[in-house]
Amino acid sequence: MRRRQGHPSPTAVGVFCGNDGGVAVDLIVPLKRPSLGKSRLRGVLGDADGEYSHTDLVLALAFDTLRAATAAAGVDRVLVVGSDPAALALLRELEVDVVGEHAVGGPPDGGPHDNLNTALRAGERLLRADNPGGTIGALQADLPALRPHELTEAITEAGGRRAFVADRHGTGTTLLLSSPGGRLRPRFGPGSARAHTLSGARPLTAALPSLRGDVDTPGDLDHARLLGLGDRTRAVLDRACLLS
Repeated sequence: MRRRQGHPSPTAVGVFCGNDGGVAVDLIVPLKRPSLGKSRLRGVLGDADGEYSHTDLVLALAFDTLRAATAAAGVDRVLVVGSDPAALALLRELEVDVVGEHAVGGPPDGGPHDNLNTALRAGERLLRADNPGGTIGALQADLPALRPHELTEAITEAGGRRAFVADRHGTGTTLLLSSPGGRLRPRFGPGSARAHTLSGARPLTAALPSLRGDVDTPGDLDHARLLGLGDRTRAVLDRACLLS
């Protein structure tokens, strides 16, 4: 896998050090087929049958999330694990690797949340093969207002411990971080914030509004708009005349 240009090489123990001396993170971003993702947002652009528009929106959410993530100090590599890599070609212009679930040993054998956690574990194995002692994170792909400095703040607060960021509702998880060389142990799905806490992960307490602002519903999208959307999501909504 390629390392982002200008980022440091691993140290002898496999831990990446950022410019500020902190530990750098390799992120896994899972993304299902865009035409099938974010079902509760279907029709938000005003055309319930407009699959192309819905796909545009899902890809825009992911694009803005990834653009912010790759700009964050403390993030080294970003691996997108998708159920349809060909549909994610747009994302390759960013400094990310895009692989299919099957390519990393994550076949969709269970329900949607089982598939998500399976894909994350498969991505973790791929990253671990290249960097056994590194810190790995799982980031949701629906954070269109994400600010790079908030992601950096979360990595800094974690301080090398297994930790997570709950969503703004306090029930879901937007970011999960392993300890250096430790297992990620993802527990995404309904009530994942509680599940991650029970599994020993430390809940991070900084405000981090843009990192907590994942988008599953039209109300979530309105909240992200108030925080300040990324350019790609803003452009999609602007074409649909949904921004004033």
